[in-house]
Amino acid sequence: MTSSTARVSTDRPARYAKQMADHFGRKITAHWDEGTGQGALIFDNPERPVRGEVSLVAGEGVLLMHLESETEEQCATLEKVVAIHLVRFGRKDELAVRWRRAGGEEGSAWGVEDLD
Repeated sequence: MTSSTARVSTDRPARYAKQMADHFGRKITAHWDEGTGQGALIFDNPERPVRGEVSLVAGEGVLLMHLESETEEQCATLEKVVAIHLVRFGRKDELAVRWRRAGGEEGSAWGVEDLD
């Protein structure tokens, strides 16, 4: 298993987490619990080659995302997919996502400047 974590600074972590779960829930298993401030994106669609799970936790001024996947390649793909969606949703707030892999090594980083 490979894992990666991102702490995204935002004044509206629960709003963005819910938006992510609602959006991704059209194609994968996703849920968000407003009461606990926690949810998950479960990439389990048999029609798609990437498998993994991203936990979402809304904290005080931060959205914590923890990703787990089977391979480094899948981890890198999911870092990009999740980050680009979040950055696009939070374009006005200029959200930035910086992933850090297990063991402390840098993962990918995404911001408004990376949007098409």
